[in-house]
Amino acid sequence: MAMNAPMQPNYPRGYPQAAQRSPAAPRRGAPVPGPGVPMPHQQVAHPQYMAAAAAAAAHQRGMPPVSDAHLRRSRKPTEKNMPDGIEEYVIGDGVQEYKKLQNIEKRLDSSMVRKRLDIQDSLGRSIKRYQTLRLWISNTTEGQEWQQGEQNGNGEGPGAGRYKVRIEGRILDDGDVDVTVPAEDSDSEPEEEDTAGGEEGEDSEKPKSKQRQQRPRQKLSHFFKSITIDFDRTNSVKEADLSPITWTKPQIPPTAVSLPPSADFDEISFSRAAQENVNFTLTLVRDEQPERLKLSQELQDIIDMEEATRSEIISALWDYAQVKGLQEDHEKRLVRCDAKLRNIFGRDQIFFPAIVDVIGNITAPLDPIKLPYTIRVDQEFHNNPTPTIYDIRVAMDDTLLQKMVTLTTNPQYTTSLRNISDLDDRLATIIQAITHSKARHSFYTSLSRDPANFVRRWISSQRRDLETILGEAVRGGGEDGSGPEFRRGGTSSAWNAPVAREAVRYMLARPEANTVYR
Repeated sequence: MAMNAPMQPNYPRGYPQAAQRSPAAPRRGAPVPGPGVPMPHQQVAHPQYMAAAAAAAAHQRGMPPVSDAHLRRSRKPTEKNMPDGIEEYVIGDGVQEYKKLQNIEKRLDSSMVRKRLDIQDSLGRSIKRYQTLRLWISNTTEGQEWQQGEQNGNGEGPGAGRYKVRIEGRILDDGDVDVTVPAEDSDSEPEEEDTAGGEEGEDSEKPKSKQRQQRPRQKLSHFFKSITIDFDRTNSVKEADLSPITWTKPQIPPTAVSLPPSADFDEISFSRAAQENVNFTLTLVRDEQPERLKLSQELQDIIDMEEATRSEIISALWDYAQVKGLQEDHEKRLVRCDAKLRNIFGRDQIFFPAIVDVIGNITAPLDPIKLPYTIRVDQEFHNNPTPTIYDIRVAMDDTLLQKMVTLTTNPQYTTSLRNISDLDDRLATIIQAITHSKARHSFYTSLSRDPANFVRRWISSQRRDLETILGEAVRGGGEDGSGPEFRRGGTSSAWNAPVAREAVRYMLARPEANTVYR
């Protein structure tokens, strides 16, 4: 066969083939093709198919190479259901018990997935409860003029007075009484902040309560982004260091299990030289997740809250629009602004998802907490010293929420899933072996009952499979086109069936069918 001869269409047996003119003999009166012009007998591919082939080739070139691990994973069996009719060949009730275990597993998996989704939904809602954070601020003195008879800890003479300030904080439990003295159950070393080089805290290890040891609690530094001590400079204080003291919480990655030691403490202490009373202001900047915002007065009139998170603001505005019937009928997310909403947004209509971008204009960060304190160095105060106490309302995660977080981040969960996956793989391999055994059993059983007909059907099935693999099948199923049903014409023939008409229409619509052979 010549190399330039066109490929002949693969007609099935019984189909008439149209007569074709030799490609070497052009029809009478036809123009002689020039360079670059295809011969009439040459089939020109449709541009759409050329573009599709080029795109497929580019996609294959861009695909990453398939690794051996991917091939092994794709070849692993996944079927875990017993083949039908296996009960007839198994002695005992093993198959029935296996199916019962499968039903139990399905119900258990469904319950576990539903519970896990409920837990994740609860974690997303960020349920908060509020408790009281109590602060004790106190100070001691040494080396003052009225302490001339006492030994100075620094080895300096009388008159070189110093003070030491301690700021301690602890969350009060619901069952605690009115605590006026800080409890000595802190399990952390005091954190010292002093730009002038203060001393270490005097107190060493403190006795710990067994109840406090068994129940971990959030410490003072957990609730604040920064802690600043600003000294009052209005009054002239002799020989006093008035430079501010600042602590800022370091950036903590979200995957961190616990806070670093520099950001995990219950107490701040510092020591400086002074012989007169000194005033300072303790400034605390809240650290809340999610962050609460201070609302404008117009927004407070609508949602009746002074402080709220972004999600609470959006939810409250959505409820307000629904209660007032301000949603458009054709688009529920489009809200008509009444007088109150118009004061906030300054427009007659607003697309509700756009409210997220507008919230920043009607809210502001919460004001920092400012607590005044006077460092007393006089003898009258220290004859009966009492600490200054402040109570701060702080938001805490619900205890149940903390348990749910622990449950979802349990490392044993991943290990259990891996073990279950290994067992599923072994189970699928066993089911595959059982399926193959049943197929062999059915094969030999059918062969023993009627060998001649079985072999005949088997050879016919293998022939159809081979024709399908080689692309020689007529309609994909390996039917023989020379049978009597294909020779018979008329209204009851196979050619009058809708399938045949559809096949002819499909063949005529192919680009190759429009090529004229002369």
